Amino acid sequence: MSKSTRNTGKAWTPSQRQTLRKLAKQNTPTRVIGFKLGRTPGSVQSQASKQGTSLKPTNQSPYNRRKG
Repeated sequence: MSKSTRNTGKAWTPSQRQTLRKLAKQNTPTRVIGFKLGRTPGSVQSQASKQGTSLKPTNQSPYNRRKG
């Protein structure tokens, strides 16, 4: 069972939905999005599905690393 987080059971606010979209667009891992929003990864995936936001990774590093 997943750990409870600070927003478990609370409704998603418009600003949290916007943050989810922004972080998903930046290719942020689902667990990191959940940590930043105080949600479980399952909750993040569920909300992303409801609002049509793709969490699929693109061919880029999520941390903007540069090869040196």
